[in-house]
Amino acid sequence: EYGGRLPIHVRCLLDEFANIGLIPKFEKLIATIRSREISACIILQAQSQLKSIYKDNADTIVGNCDSTLFLGGKEKTTLKELSESLGKETIDLYNTSETRSNQKSFGLNYQKTGKELMSQDEITVMDGGKCIYQLRGVRPFLSDKFDITKHKNYKFLEDYDKRNIFDIEKYL
Repeated sequence: EYGGRLPIHVRCLLDEFANIGLIPKFEKLIATIRSREISACIILQAQSQLKSIYKDNADTIVGNCDSTLFLGGKEKTTLKELSESLGKETIDLYNTSETRSNQKSFGLNYQKTGKELMSQDEITVMDGGKCIYQLRGVRPFLSDKFDITKHKNYKFLEDYDKRNIFDIEKYL
């Protein structure tokens, strides 16, 4: 009836994805569900969690994600891969030297060199109010995290008012 697509887009929020366990053929699912009006948000503490469960297929899964949002962390594999994916910038490096003796001499050396846009250390100590967002086809950027208390619907959350607690028992 809908040509193999869902009539309404479905977004799967897979929080604590590593604790769900192995989803059979997930590397194939993530590559094809988009065409069916389904998207998946994989939420992990560290990329190493994905590798420990999905082994060689972890890179395929990450490769099929159009965006990555890094909120902070210090797991080495994640930091290394993020730093590498951010790329490098070209910097101008000037070195001067001076020799003092009977014959004064002065030297200037100029070179262009590459520097990581953000080193692993810089990512580790990134301000807690910042995040790094990478979207396919767009250069990654450093941004402020969204303050959920400023959202118009924040008043409906349990964090705002304990009376807003979701009681699943009411619906069973």
